[in-house]
Amino acid sequence: MKRKTNYELHKEKLMQDPEFKKAYDELGPVYKLIRELIAYRIAQGISQKELAEKIGTKQSSISRFETSMKMPSLMFLNQITDALGLKWDISFNPKTA
Repeated sequence: MKRKTNYELHKEKLMQDPEFKKAYDELGPVYKLIRELIAYRIAQGISQKELAEKIGTKQSSISRFETSMKMPSLMFLNQITDALGLKWDISFNPKTA
């Protein structure tokens, strides 16, 4: 059985708070985007520092982005995806009940 990470344990605790859960669910697509970019960066063997150098920023900016400490701007996302050799687009879908 896989042992839960500190992040997973902390998230479970926070998700018990209805206000936190509502806010988290509303930001779900942003968190998904961040997780996917982190996974792609890691799979390519690129460090946070290397990514930061590619886009002309500091490693701490990449860290804040990856830990969801700061909401990314579209320009920042574009710089990251470009540096990782990715193309991205946004789509909208009707909410389901």
